[in-house]
Amino acid sequence: MKNAKNVNYLQVDHKIKQISEKEGVVILPSPEAWKKFRWSRKWFSRNPKEGYFIWVKKQIDFPLIVCITTASPKISQNLTNLLIIERGIKVKANVTCNADRNNLCGSHRASGRLVLKDNASLEYNHIHKWGEKDFVNPEYEFVLGKNSRLAYNYKNLFPPKYLLLKTSVYAGRNSSANLNIVINSINSRMKLKDELFLKEDGAHGLIRLRLVGRKNSRIDALSRITAESEGRGHLDCRGILVDSNSSITLVPKLAAKNKNAIITHEASIGNIADEQLDYLRTRGLSEKEAIDLIVGGFLGN
Repeated sequence: MKNAKNVNYLQVDHKIKQISEKEGVVILPSPEAWKKFRWSRKWFSRNPKEGYFIWVKKQIDFPLIVCITTASPKISQNLTNLLIIERGIKVKANVTCNADRNNLCGSHRASGRLVLKDNASLEYNHIHKWGEKDFVNPEYEFVLGKNSRLAYNYKNLFPPKYLLLKTSVYAGRNSSANLNIVINSINSRMKLKDELFLKEDGAHGLIRLRLVGRKNSRIDALSRITAESEGRGHLDCRGILVDSNSSITLVPKLAAKNKNAIITHEASIGNIADEQLDYLRTRGLSEKEAIDLIVGGFLGN
């Protein structure tokens, strides 16, 4: 990885290549944290075998950088990760999970819990880049304390063969959560499940999906907002089908358990209009170049 000296946690296959702690942050392998900090067992989903533990205790002025890589054929990772941000602390995290080569046929499973205590803030940029025959199953849970702020940006432009992606957010009093999920599916099978639970009064959030199906892809996406108290939420789910051999299914769901909650949704699936292609081709682009340009704009590149 380029600029590895700036990486706080680097794991290749099952081997930890680098841990770089700085003042205000504790970084450990998850199994070691399980043993050292008994209180962490409240937050780990299970007794971890591998993965990372990051505890931000004081305000930091640098982004946390994490990289998880598969480099060996048919490797099977199974990580349990935990990120704890103490009260009033603002953090940016750049996390990359990827395959070193395109033909490894590897497996990457990761369950993670990210805890924002009262008045904490997290910008979590999650980038995935996989090989065309990989299996990937990340399950992440965000727990938001009072007045906390979350911006979660997941982007996967180089998809695996199979992707099972589950994201759950539990929003406390007056907290906010913005989820942006961007996926370019190419010859892939994908199941997405993202959920936002407005647990306490004043909680609010947005789930935004941008999905592209190409070359015999299938995407099934379930998005759900549940308002258990007086809160506000919105789903914005959009898909583009590039060819007739692909399919996208969007299932937005809203559940209100409080009469003062306001939750809304919009969902659409379309294709690339011939007029757009024709216009770009008159400008000298090939059909492939025109499609890539349109898709890139839709995905926010």
